[in-house]
Amino acid sequence: MLAGQLALVVAAVFTGAALYVNVAEQPSRLLLDDRALLTEWQPSYKRGFAMQAPLAAIGCVLGLIAWWQTGAGAFLLGAILIVANWPWTLFGIMPTNNALMAMDPAAPAPETRALIVKWGGLHAVRTVLGALATLAFLWATLAI
Repeated sequence: MLAGQLALVVAAVFTGAALYVNVAEQPSRLLLDDRALLTEWQPSYKRGFAMQAPLAAIGCVLGLIAWWQTGAGAFLLGAILIVANWPWTLFGIMPTNNALMAMDPAAPAPETRALIVKWGGLHAVRTVLGALATLAFLWATLAI
């Protein structure tokens, strides 16, 4: 059962970090001028990715272990939801990320702000997937 509880903790940490980006960091960065906006976003994205990608993978593995140990389908559901962040990031968000990462912060393109606003909406899906995974893991943990 430890694996299930750890999956819940990891999913909650993932969700908390993703939610922080959507409710604090993204609105704050949008107050900056375009040059500062891009200058802040580029390293912030790299650090966020380095933290959240492993959390999604670890949460999935722990959820799968908990499902294998208990047979509780909610653990499997949580594992699928948390790891769904990987394909969503690769196929849904990465084109926007790549466009933003290719820009020179010293000379931001006219579409910089619009792309970062779009990125915020795309990132909100990560927050929702994390929250749903957290709820699935909580449900499984309480049901056992």
